[in-house]
Parts: sequence; structure tokens; C-alpha cells
Amino acid sequence: MKVGRIPKLRWTIIALFVGAMVINYLARSVLGVAAPVILTEQNISSEQYGWITGAFQIGVMFQPLAGYVLDAIGLRTGFAMFVAAWSIITAAHALASGWMGFAVLRGALGLAEGSAQPAGQKLIAEWFPAKERGLAGGIYNIGASFGAVFAPPLVAWAVMTQSWRLAFIVAGGIGLIWAVFWYLWFRTPQRHFALGAAERDYILSGQEARLAATAERPRMLTLLRRRDLWGIALPRMLADPVWGMLSFWMPLYLARVRGFDLAQIALFAWLPFLAADLGCLFGPAIVAALQRRGVDLIDARRWAFTTGAVLMTGMAFVGIVTNPYAAIALLCLGGFAHQTLSVTVITMASDLFRRNEVATAAGLAGFAGNLGVLVFSLVLGGMVDDVGYEPFFVLLGVLDLIGALLLWTLVRKPR
Repeated sequence: MKVGRIPKLRWTIIALFVGAMVINYLARSVLGVAAPVILTEQNISSEQYGWITGAFQIGVMFQPLAGYVLDAIGLRTGFAMFVAAWSIITAAHALASGWMGFAVLRGALGLAEGSAQPAGQKLIAEWFPAKERGLAGGIYNIGASFGAVFAPPLVAWAVMTQSWRLAFIVAGGIGLIWAVFWYLWFRTPQRHFALGAAERDYILSGQEARLAATAERPRMLTLLRRRDLWGIALPRMLADPVWGMLSFWMPLYLARVRGFDLAQIALFAWLPFLAADLGCLFGPAIVAALQRRGVDLIDARRWAFTTGAVLMTGMAFVGIVTNPYAAIALLCLGGFAHQTLSVTVITMASDLFRRNEVATAAGLAGFAGNLGVLVFSLVLGGMVDDVGYEPFFVLLGVLDLIGALLLWTLVRKPR
């Protein structure tokens, strides 16, 4: 492909990747929004739905494998392959019947979609200088929230037009188109046909020499011995259940506890994800402001995470307030707080690990995060009909404070 030089090409690359994140979270969020309809139509219980969402988390827990593949064969071919796979699996949901059928497809979808965060971390490690990585990470994570924002209206439109099955077909088709664009456009900075020499030098000169890629392939056991890995993995394990609650259980909560119908869910269920978009930018803004005041990068990220953890305590009151719109407001605060701290800790993989191992490290941290979601979903699914949602919202309100303590204790500042 012959194309002239494009100024600030790195931002067009991240914009394209935002599209992948939108599609990724749209595909995974459709089930949660359609759950009130699907569970009734398919006669699926809350406990069985817990296993369906758990199957997805088991699949996503293979993120270390996805990261290793991306480190080994590169983002261009590897990520195009993963996106095409999850798009086909998404469309196949239209053929699903019974909770076992949904569980199998969700497990396969999680396996393919688990590539997104390792790919994002490898992308910003390769394409951005250190001072821009936080902003770039925040921008691409906006795509995650927007995908969840688009899911409620898509499902409502599909149900009114035909059935919930149409929503899965549309989401899958969009992903296949995106995979073709990615394969045609993406290259590394060293090989991209539209990257000018000045921007290439700007990117490479702004990256830490200690994080330069080596010829060695990443070794998971070596990475697992590093305190830094556990310092970002354990906080993710405690933080990610909030996103699982918003994506998979919030529509059911609004329908069964707050009495919302599908039209009201479509009207309100996207708001916490819109708030999450703002959190994607708030976390990097905190880091940038602290760095301007002379705070070290790693300490600035820890303070941003801690700020999000304090804000997250508002989630403890979602099940207590009597006004449903106050509950929506607190869920919005939870989405904002979660992305403030989540974007921060996810980006730290590119601050701490070499560029030839960053996707694998991000995948290992993602494994921990999705393990947290899996355990939370299975426990919630098994107990919610007996104890209600209130204890789970309280738990979500305090877990991130523990995560902040672990982040400050385990992560060491690079010398």
C-alpha cells in the first residue's frame, strides 16, 4: 500500500484501536442487556446465568496465552485473527438455545476477546513515548465504555425489529469488517509506510531504554516471579468485578429489583458507561497533573488508583437507596471510579515490562482480573435469589481500597 506521510500517525492508530474496543465490549455486553428477555424465553435461572457469565470469564482468563501469541507473531496478524474469531462467535449466538449452548459460546467468546487488553498495552508500548502512554491508554479504554453504551439501544432496536438474535448478528458483522481494515493499515513504527521520520524519532526517543525489546521470547514463569506483576494483578482481581456487575448483572438488577422494563433499561443502562468514559480521561489527567508537580510516574499512577478507590465507596450504597434514579447515579459514580483506577493499573504494564513481554504481562494481570469477575459472578448467581444484591454492592465498594494498599506495597519504582 502506497500512502503519503500522515502527521501524528500514532493517534490515527489509537483511534482505529478504539474501534476494536467498542466492538469488543459491544459484543460482550449484548447478552447482559438482552438477559431479561433471553432468560424468560429460554427458561434460564439466575444460577444458570451465573454459569453463563462465568464461562465467559473462564475464556477471558486465557489472556496470558493471547498475550503470548501477540508478542510472538505481532499485532498486525495476531490481533486481526482474534477479532475475526470473536466476531464469528458473536454472530453464532443467534443460533444458541438453552443455558449450556450459551455457556459454550461465551467461553469461546471470552477466549478470543481476552486478546484486547494485551493488544492495547502492546500497541501503546510500541507506538507512544512514555509521557503519552497514560492518555493513549485512557483513550483506547473509552472504546470499552462506548461499546457498552451502544449495547442497550442495539438490543432494544433488535427486539422491536425482529428479536434479540439480530443484535448478535449485527455486532459480529461489524467486527469482521474492522478486522480487514486493521490488517491493511497496521504496522509497527519501524515499518509503517505512512509514518514520517520525525514522528518515528519522537516515539522511539521518548521510550525508556530499559524497556526496549530483546530477542528473547517472554517467559511466564520469570514474569510470575516479579513483585511488579503481582502488584498490578492483585488490584485488578479486586477491581474488575465492578465491570462484571455493570456489564452482566446491572440490567437484571434494574429489571428485577427496580422494576425497569426493556425501554427503561435502554434509556438508563448506558449512563454508567458514559460516566466510565469520563473516568478513562480522569485517571490520566490526575497522573499528568501530579507529574507536572514533580511526582514520579509510578507514584502518580498509584495516587490516581487510590483516588478511584475512594470514589468507589459510593457503590456500597446502590442497594440501600430507595430512589431508583439515585441508584442509577451511584452506578454512574461506580463506572467513573472504576475506569479511573482501572485504566491506571492496566497502563502500568507498559511502564514496568519490556516491549517484547508487555502483552504477556498484561495478559497475566488480565487473568487475575477475570478470575475476580468469575468468582464474583458465580457467588452472586448462587446467592442473589436468597440474599439480594445489597451485600454485593457493599463488597464492591470496599475491595478497591484493599487493591490500592497492594499497589503501594508491591510495585517497586524502576531505578
